[in-house]
Amino acid sequence: MLSIIKPEVKRIVKNYTRDPVMNKFAYSLSSISLKYLSFLSKANIHIIGSENIPSGSNIFTANHFTRIETIFLPYHIHRITHRPVWSLAADELFQSGFLQALLSSMGAVSTRDPHRDDLILTTLLSKDAEWIIFPEGRMVKNKKTVKKNGFEISDGIEARPPHTGAAALALRCEFFRERLRRMQEKNPEECQRIANIFDITDIESVLSNETHIIPINISYYPETPKPNILSRIVQRVIKSPSQRLMDEIMTEGAMVFAGTDITIRFGDPIKIRPFLNHFLIESDLTTRRPIGFNEKTSSRPVIKEISIDIMETYMGRVYAMATINYDHVMACILKHFPYRADGIDLYEFKCKVYYAISEMIHNESFCYYQSFFDNQIHLLIDDRFGRFDAFFKIAQESGVITIEGQKIFKDQARFVRQEDFHRIRIENPLLVITNEIEPLKAVEAHLKKIAQIPNNEIHKLIKHHLLEKIQAEFDQDYDRYFREGESKKSDIGQPVFLQYHRDRAGVLLIHGYMAAPAEVKGFAQYLHARGYTVYAPRLKGHGTSPEDLSQTRYTQWIESVEEAYVVLKHSCETIFIGGFSTGAGLALELCTRVKDYKAVFAIAPPIQLRDLGSYFIPAIDTWNQMIKKVKLDAMAKEFIANQPENPHINYHRNPISGVHELEKLMDDLEPRLKQIEQPALVVQSRNDPVVEPKGTSRLFQHIGSAFKEYYIFDFDRHGILLGKGATRVYQAIENFLMLWTSGNKA
Repeated sequence: MLSIIKPEVKRIVKNYTRDPVMNKFAYSLSSISLKYLSFLSKANIHIIGSENIPSGSNIFTANHFTRIETIFLPYHIHRITHRPVWSLAADELFQSGFLQALLSSMGAVSTRDPHRDDLILTTLLSKDAEWIIFPEGRMVKNKKTVKKNGFEISDGIEARPPHTGAAALALRCEFFRERLRRMQEKNPEECQRIANIFDITDIESVLSNETHIIPINISYYPETPKPNILSRIVQRVIKSPSQRLMDEIMTEGAMVFAGTDITIRFGDPIKIRPFLNHFLIESDLTTRRPIGFNEKTSSRPVIKEISIDIMETYMGRVYAMATINYDHVMACILKHFPYRADGIDLYEFKCKVYYAISEMIHNESFCYYQSFFDNQIHLLIDDRFGRFDAFFKIAQESGVITIEGQKIFKDQARFVRQEDFHRIRIENPLLVITNEIEPLKAVEAHLKKIAQIPNNEIHKLIKHHLLEKIQAEFDQDYDRYFREGESKKSDIGQPVFLQYHRDRAGVLLIHGYMAAPAEVKGFAQYLHARGYTVYAPRLKGHGTSPEDLSQTRYTQWIESVEEAYVVLKHSCETIFIGGFSTGAGLALELCTRVKDYKAVFAIAPPIQLRDLGSYFIPAIDTWNQMIKKVKLDAMAKEFIANQPENPHINYHRNPISGVHELEKLMDDLEPRLKQIEQPALVVQSRNDPVVEPKGTSRLFQHIGSAFKEYYIFDFDRHGILLGKGATRVYQAIENFLMLWTSGNKA
């Protein structure tokens, strides 16, 4: 029989849930503690799915990889629900006086507390607190959770399924709620007896609620064990810390103090009431005799089986919500990459990672790292966000790979070898990373398939993918931003790709600001007629309307150029890069970051504009942003009139924000011009009304190329690739390209 709750339990419940002073003190203390830790911490917490948390009696079930989850998870759930949040924590954490005080202040209860179940059930029924339970029962340091027919947790010594305690407690809670409901009319004495057992003073409030289990996944990126402030403190305080302790501090401390992204993702709640729909349970719910949940009732075997089913459900959801990040993709592709005695080509590996991410985000069944939805072209250019660098550093330091030149050599045994459970996060983090993806069978199958695609085929797939992506984005932007009477015909903004089927040198040709590929189409056709493959891409925000350009940042122009560069790289052995005006600046910018091109040409690069009004653009742009924040859009001046030389191509309104972006591009470029090493040609009109030739001359001097030439044409216009005399410019650039097409040197 279920006994009456002991006075000690009642005292605890009152102090932490019903006494406003105690409750406020407890959460004030935890908030101060967490704010202090947050001040020291560089971890970035991302909360996703908080709208999935229902009102009612809630148990949160989460995966368990580090001890710090016991501290930050209750804090963040409390901030969302504004209700007391208690959690079960490993008894070993309560052996430290400081941790015991901190955890107790946050409502943590030891897993070995004799009043544990009574406390959970009482506070759940009364809705006085919500609970966090880690069903894995221990930190799963190796993230190995899958067995053939379900889930299994192993510490290297014993293996067992996750605990069913959360399911059993949720069922017990909902059982007695329903029991109260049935007895309220049929047997008021039994109803009152149950109310006394659980110290319930408002039966109607209990009956209006419902019990839920809310699965939570906690994901970390990157998982980079390394020395940190905590490990240094431990080494100073403890004379001879154990290796296990240091490994744990290096892993968990790095996550807190090394800028790790921690994603807390709440899944759909599991309603418990429907699981009571069984004739044996119904019999126990309606019997008039006093009944305790732990009695050997007719429904007890059924309840046990249902608990297992519920556990499999919430653990399946927990693992299915793992946030797939760059390290997951790289580690799985590396694991399944076919063995090659001469090593894995570095660029081929990068191509497969890029293609895998680009394809997998279309499957909405899985959860992805937030940056996956940004343009991933940087993975094939300069890795400017350090995704590959960070991964290769971990892989090399743990001995899984070595890199020699442009080749990766891997130790395949490290992906299957059993490692020490407590040291695996330090000794073989890549195996931990691949283990986390293992429950996501479709994801691993996708990555395995891509890992085994031949090199030449992955190049073709990426080229095809990019061409489709570029066209689709133009069509979407054109439809979205089209303005009747202002937008040009769609063929003006269409990217121009003139390709030879046999191998020829390729030219990346980039148009200017407020223009479109049509601006350089004539020159593209000229070069194509002379044996070059030419790709003239559309810069983001162009070829549509000024409203589109006003929403675009110069980094997006850079990405447009990078995508075109990869398309050309996958089409031609030899590549030349060039552009007009802003396109010239973008061509030079790309050449500061890539090396596998033959030469670069820049026509009227806008390093210094003649229009003095441009100097006021940043201030106006800042003013506009401020005005919008206070919702006075009518006072904002977003566009200025433009009188283009080529009105059939260029915009007639110039977005102020766009000019600001152009200036940011050139300001970023100028100090990096010395990084350009390949031959360079700069072309300028002597009487350019837009670009100041003196600025172009300064730009030319800063270019780091050993071979560079500066041509000046005696034109009085900016757009020298169109109109009278344009062929002279074509011929001059063609002569420069011919000089380097066959590998000749001046």
